[in-house]
Amino acid sequence: MAEGPEVKKPSSRLATVAGWALILCWGLVRFWSNQLAWLLGAPCLRRAYHLWLAAVVMFGPLLQFYVNPRAIFANHHNFFNIKFVRSAWGWTCIFLGGFILLVVYLASRRPLLTVRHLSRLAVGAGLWLGATETFLLIENLTGYCFDAIPEGILVNNLTDKRTCLRMGHRWHGYDVSGHTFLLTFCCLLMVEETSVFRRYLAQGCPAGIPLRLIFLLNVFLLGLWNFLLACTVVYLYEYSHKVVGAAIATLCWYLTYRVWYRYSWSPGKPGAGLFLKTMPGEAKKRN
Repeated sequence: MAEGPEVKKPSSRLATVAGWALILCWGLVRFWSNQLAWLLGAPCLRRAYHLWLAAVVMFGPLLQFYVNPRAIFANHHNFFNIKFVRSAWGWTCIFLGGFILLVVYLASRRPLLTVRHLSRLAVGAGLWLGATETFLLIENLTGYCFDAIPEGILVNNLTDKRTCLRMGHRWHGYDVSGHTFLLTFCCLLMVEETSVFRRYLAQGCPAGIPLRLIFLLNVFLLGLWNFLLACTVVYLYEYSHKVVGAAIATLCWYLTYRVWYRYSWSPGKPGAGLFLKTMPGEAKKRN
């Protein structure tokens, strides 16, 4: 008597489904990383993005008349402000540093060149720390200490913000928005650094799942910084404080990526020393 068709075991079915799911996920990662790499690598779109940032900072505060003042983002101590904005540079270094490490090393196999490119993050950290101290100095030089209760009495013998706050008083000065500076600076750096992925793919360099995933994570983080920047300029700080903070961030980006990094004795521009100067058939080599 002939035997009937063999019944597949549940474990083999699960393995088949898992295999197709992995293929689908890999296809989505490859598709979106290719599309976003092309988008971020287009010079005209990067210029448009700079205009977008300027428009958000300059015209975003006008929306404060149309939003709910009791929204969560209107509170300095909201979850996003504490967990992300205040540590934005740390998050940026983790994700962007991993991306730069993989791109430079896989494209060149040269550890010293990899360290040189990573040093741009060290320069960025120095600029951020320097800007933070400068903003505090400006606030100290332009401010004064006072008691909020009962009638705003001046406390003339305390001329330092930290001492004033430690004594339980309040300080009023010109507070350049450090959050606006940091978020703007991180956005400009991430767009500049991730733009090389388009040329990386065009050269046919190794582009496995880990590299593509960390690229997509950087794009997600860039979107998050844009969202939090919009919330900051709408809900928090005075108008001039936000504009000045964003202007200083843009100046720091310009002096490094558009001026200093063009010289041979600098950390170099993103992609320097990694790719061929001429890339015939660039579109055909894209992965």
